[in-house]
Amino acid sequence: MSDPLPRRFSVHEREPEQGERRLGLVRGRRFRPVPLRIILPNLVTLLALSMGLTGIRFAIEGQFQIAVLVVIIAAILDGLDGRIARALRGTSRFGAELDSLADFVDFGVAPGLILYLWNLHQLKSFGWFAALVFAIACALRLARFNVSLDDPDRASWEGNFFTGMPAPAGAILGLLPLYLNFSFLGLPATHVTAPFEIAYVLLIAFLMASRIPHFSAKKIGRVPREYVIVVLFAIAALILLLASFPMEVLACLSLVYLATIPLAVMKYRAFAARDTKAAT
Repeated sequence: MSDPLPRRFSVHEREPEQGERRLGLVRGRRFRPVPLRIILPNLVTLLALSMGLTGIRFAIEGQFQIAVLVVIIAAILDGLDGRIARALRGTSRFGAELDSLADFVDFGVAPGLILYLWNLHQLKSFGWFAALVFAIACALRLARFNVSLDDPDRASWEGNFFTGMPAPAGAILGLLPLYLNFSFLGLPATHVTAPFEIAYVLLIAFLMASRIPHFSAKKIGRVPREYVIVVLFAIAALILLLASFPMEVLACLSLVYLATIPLAVMKYRAFAARDTKAAT
């Protein structure tokens, strides 16, 4: 009598499903080891995520200066994880997705909550609305960035620009009212100034969600030999100034960045016009 189940599995066994094959959950198999060069960038991303969440904690406790500095540290770590991954050849789809989710918390949720708990709550629902719009604009900016990576029709020169304000820059610039409040200027944070702060936060949210081009620093990889000493001196001076006058330096850097936006728009249009002329 022939076997009613003519296959290589007995009655008590079943063929592993497709998802189990992908995860390596078949009997007799083990998970493949993950190289350290892939784990290390993800650890930096998780550390940045922890900094963003810690910034929210300090804001709840009323320690807004520390909350701001923690968000700045998260932005620095966000700039490092990608460079570390590329240097170690440890880029992965998992790391890219994790980085995007961490950026939303660090540069969308955390700054919005810090601003609301600081002074935007003076106008209650209007302040909460501004915080929500800021977080939503950050999410839209990150989603569009992820999609643009797969665009095959992008011109090579477009790599020198970001479409919309980058999320880390949006977080740093969005906290400008706090810098001015805690700097030597001591601008007040009251019910009277709250509407102006809300208007500014909405402006930064618009710049993140818009398609206005911004200069990209990702192409900066090497420094000409004759400028190495100058660059090292400038970096050292900036670090010393940040340590001594953090709020004043952050306010100045934010204003300088805002001043570069019209220059980026003009440069972008010049490249686009050159391509259009070459095509005709």
